[in-house]
Amino acid sequence: MSTPAAPAVVLLSGGLDSATALALAREQGFACHALSVDYGQRHAAELGAAARVARALGALEHRVMRVDLAGIGGSALTDTSIAVPESATSGIPVTYVPARNTIMLSLALAWAEVLGARALFIGVNVLDSSGYPDCRPEYIEAFEATAQLATKAGVEGRPCRIHAPLISLTKAEIIRTGMRLAVDYALTVSCYQADAEGRACGRCDSCRLRRAGFLAAGVPDPTRYRGAAPA
Repeated sequence: MSTPAAPAVVLLSGGLDSATALALAREQGFACHALSVDYGQRHAAELGAAARVARALGALEHRVMRVDLAGIGGSALTDTSIAVPESATSGIPVTYVPARNTIMLSLALAWAEVLGARALFIGVNVLDSSGYPDCRPEYIEAFEATAQLATKAGVEGRPCRIHAPLISLTKAEIIRTGMRLAVDYALTVSCYQADAEGRACGRCDSCRLRRAGFLAAGVPDPTRYRGAAPA
C-alpha cells in the first residue's frame, strides 16, 4: 500500500508567482491545500484566477478566507483614494499592504496545524518584489522561527517549514520553471488594477515586471490587456 502524500498549505493569490509555487509543491509530491485571502484588494479578479489555477493544478481543495485590510487602508491596493503608480518609483511603493504577508502566513500556518501539514508554500520573490519588506529571505526565516515558538505543533517537535522556492529567482526564471511544469499563465491575474474580467492595465509595476519576465524568458505573453498590449 502506497504512503499517502504529505499535506501542504499553499498561499495562492491567483498571480504568476503563487501559481508557480503551487506547481512546485505538487511536483514535490505534496497533497496541496490552496489558500487565498480576500483582504479587500482592488484587484479582486485575482481571486477568480486563484480558483481557476487551483483546479488546473490539481489542488486537493481551495479555500478563500476574508480579512478586512481595506478597513485599515494605507495601501493603493486597499484604498481606492490612493492611486496605483503607473511609473517606476523609489523606496517601498504605495502598493505595499501593511503586514499582508504576516497575516496571510499566519492564516496558512493555522490551517496547516489543523491539517497536520508540516509544509507551507509562499511565492514571494526578493528580486522582483517591488521592494516589499515582507518578501525578503530574512523575513521568511524569522516567520518560520516564530511559527516554531508559537504553535502547539512546533513546541511538540512537529514544526511547519515555510517554503519560498522562488525567493531568489528572476521573473524570467520563474516563468521558465512554470512552463516546465505546464502552468497555464493565461489563467493568472497579476495586475494591481485588473478590471472585473481580469484584464490588465499594462502600466502598473506588477504588469511591467510580468511583461519584462515573459520577454526575458522568450515566452509569448498570454496576459489579457484592456487595451493594446504594451510594446
